[in-house]
Amino acid sequence: MVCCLQEIHFTQNDTHRLIIKGCRKVNKANGKQKKAGIAILISDKTDVKPTKIKKDKEGHYITVKGLIQQEDLTILNIYAPNTGAPRFIKQVLRDLQKDIDSHIIIVGDLNTSLTILDRSSRQKMNKDIQDLNSTLDQMDLIHLYRTFHPKTTEYTFFSSPHGTYSKINNIIRHKTILNKCKRTKIIPNTLCNRSTVKIQKISILNILSLHCS
Repeated sequence: MVCCLQEIHFTQNDTHRLIIKGCRKVNKANGKQKKAGIAILISDKTDVKPTKIKKDKEGHYITVKGLIQQEDLTILNIYAPNTGAPRFIKQVLRDLQKDIDSHIIIVGDLNTSLTILDRSSRQKMNKDIQDLNSTLDQMDLIHLYRTFHPKTTEYTFFSSPHGTYSKINNIIRHKTILNKCKRTKIIPNTLCNRSTVKIQKISILNILSLHCS
């Protein structure tokens, strides 16, 4: 199993707090202060041989590339900032373009609803979100949950000030290997105001996306 955490609010000295029984392989990115921060935790039972790890200095994204369960995979975990999230994600995709191929899995809190169905308000997508969706389409990347559930309205975040629900936690994959994805679902999380997104692959690799704040 692979667990992708967002907004962990840890510093470099807090790495030991992420190590838990049965899951001691930890890759994380964080800034000097306890802001943002993300991590990829890999189960001890999961065979992983990383060949490349990239991360930013502010703790907004990290990629782990290599052999996972004897399969070529690149996992990109993103925690997009609250302001300008679509433009930020688009820039990350550009910066990591050489590492994005048919083996990519993009996981995380995008702080952006990609479709109208992902918002209880049914507010239209603005130009920045339309541009992001266009970039994803050009790179042959698809929104897994919406592909499996084209008409379902489930959400991962509730905004108390606005009284609205949205789905901003996503898992995105290359469309050529959609047949390797068994199913994806949203799991309620009672620890915070975000729900967990889970994808189960035919190769028995489960991936969880969990917002910690």
